[in-house]
Amino acid sequence: MTKSRFESIGTYLPSTVLSTKELVGRLATAPPFDLEAITGVVDRRVSDTRAESYEDSFTLALNAARDALSRSRYRADEIDVIISTSISRSKNRDTMYLEPSFASMLAKELGVRGGGSAPITFDLSNACAGMLSGVYVLDRMIRSGAVRTGIVVSGEHITPISETAVSEISEKYDLQFASLSVGDSGAAVVLDRAVDEDDKIDYIELMTASEYSNLCLGMPSEQTPGIALYTDNRRMHNESRFLLWTNAQKEFLAARGRTFADEDFDFVIHHQFGASAVLMLNALGEREFETPMPPPLNVVEKYGNTSSTSHFVVLHDHLKDKAVPRGSKILMVPAASGIVTGYVSATISSLEV
Repeated sequence: MTKSRFESIGTYLPSTVLSTKELVGRLATAPPFDLEAITGVVDRRVSDTRAESYEDSFTLALNAARDALSRSRYRADEIDVIISTSISRSKNRDTMYLEPSFASMLAKELGVRGGGSAPITFDLSNACAGMLSGVYVLDRMIRSGAVRTGIVVSGEHITPISETAVSEISEKYDLQFASLSVGDSGAAVVLDRAVDEDDKIDYIELMTASEYSNLCLGMPSEQTPGIALYTDNRRMHNESRFLLWTNAQKEFLAARGRTFADEDFDFVIHHQFGASAVLMLNALGEREFETPMPPPLNVVEKYGNTSSTSHFVVLHDHLKDKAVPRGSKILMVPAASGIVTGYVSATISSLEV
């Protein structure tokens, strides 16, 4: 069966930088802990909201897709599929769109024409696992022979939940504290058919454990007209929840007569939901897989938690810094409210930034 690969990658990060110290300083009640030390988030990017240059979700996604296409071998009119995976869907400032789909509007703006016929366009929402879920679907479409090329893209204008949290937090432990760690971003990745074993998605599997679905909920605020995120970090960041990943990947590899050590990963990219959580995941992985974990790639200190774009923001940033050599084998591990977890193994050789 034909395999797919990551053919090109793009991101868009707003130019405005907001520090954790400045954000926490706006709280009416100072938290009894050091948010920067716990999360590892020093800065994050915040969308421009001036009338003449407003950066909504659509703008972030569009700029990221253009960046990916700028270094792709494919023109926009040669792309067969576009999958939009944004959690936030603001366009024309703060208007939230469900229909028409973001994917169809992005295809029109980019000139995606499905290689001469009508392109396949659809939105897919799966919380912070959105882009990896889009990659999962597009990978299967390419493997089946249904399509040749496609783009998975997301634009996340999510810092409004930080603004809501700042105005509403009044307790020493509040379910909105996680909202103070997010940043705005756009990311896109082009997939096509793999041509050799040195540049391919080896496998991608995702799973959902619905018993944890009430631990992280985005919705209209319970107090004000704003958008809010309520996250029970004490229950989210615990061993039983993290074991969902290690148990699933161990079973997957065992069924194929392999171990984690056999995979010989060069790097691991976890969802960027906090530096301490990533350390805990790596320690747990080392214990459960009974082998050292590969070096982690992180950008949480610079950009915070960028939700569905996080893995590709990390990858793009380290490719830009020439920190990922050609032929590197990378493990991506999602962590999303739902709870969604899983594992992606990809060997990277053609990606350049």
